[in-house]
Amino acid sequence: MLELTMAAVSGTQEGATAGMLMADAPSAPGAVLRVGRDPAVCRLVTPEDWLFVSRAHLEFVCGPDGGWQVTWLRGSQPEPSSEVRLTMAGEDRPLAYGGTVPLPRGGSGEIVVQDRTGPRSISVGFHHEV
Repeated sequence: MLELTMAAVSGTQEGATAGMLMADAPSAPGAVLRVGRDPAVCRLVTPEDWLFVSRAHLEFVCGPDGGWQVTWLRGSQPEPSSEVRLTMAGEDRPLAYGGTVPLPRGGSGEIVVQDRTGPRSISVGFHHEV
């Protein structure tokens, strides 16, 4: 099972966890969890006017072996209006626009989507329960 938690943070709420959202999915091949502004396709939804987040921004997919990966989906613009950083196993690194990274089996971490134009971000924590 993959468990996700998401908190939206603006400049005045730095470090706040109010309004935390949660979603999970079994580790079954083909299972998908998405994060973005479109509630029709995303399980975790950001504020609609936060345009630095795409309609479908992050996609978590379970592979045939029960392992999960995350992809920063390319949006309609050639250049993104956000930056995405991934922290897992104590390592902090950028996630490339359109890039995919496997998640550690039985591990946890955090993905931060930061607005390039202001002090807003979303923080998505993940935990892969084996």
